[in-house]
Amino acid sequence: MPIVKSNPAGASGRPDARAAALRLRDPDPTVRRAAAQELARDTDAVPALLAALAQEADRPVRSALLGALAATASEEAVAGVAECLRSEDAWLRNAAIDVLRDLPAQVAPVLAHLLVDWDRDVRILAVSVLDTLRHPQVEEWLLQLIEADADVNVCGAALDVLAEVATLAAAGPVGRAIARFAGEPYIEFAGRLVLSRLAQG
Repeated sequence: MPIVKSNPAGASGRPDARAAALRLRDPDPTVRRAAAQELARDTDAVPALLAALAQEADRPVRSALLGALAATASEEAVAGVAECLRSEDAWLRNAAIDVLRDLPAQVAPVLAHLLVDWDRDVRILAVSVLDTLRHPQVEEWLLQLIEADADVNVCGAALDVLAEVATLAAAGPVGRAIARFAGEPYIEFAGRLVLSRLAQG
């Protein structure tokens, strides 16, 4: 998880927000869940919510924390949720993907970095975010990947999404990807599927 900024209050200066932030550490998961829900849309509470998420083991509480972070839709919240893509916890990774898909405008600056991340698995998960992301640059990002990324799995994932969103602008990059990964059966299959769908209009 990202480094959390120091905040003596743990949330905003409002007494009720400070109290809710303290309840994020309550032994009772029901209390922690209610506290997370109370802090939804409070951008000052984002550091406390991220700190709680990094330590939380209870799934309903984690869902509430992610929901509260999504509700703030702040740059810090989105970046913190994106860091969950590095988690060893498959549930948390998938939950983070779902949150990010619902924040197309806010997630765009973060995705630009995730798609060139040093970790192949993070790049693949970032492509998963693009799967249903309603953002005008989705195709552009995918085409940049298949033109530049050296990993066959990343490019295969990108071609899977392109099969659903590609326009005629994809024809050249897809053809070059097929040639670049000559001998890779899945790239051949996925690339030809994109091209065939483009041909069908």
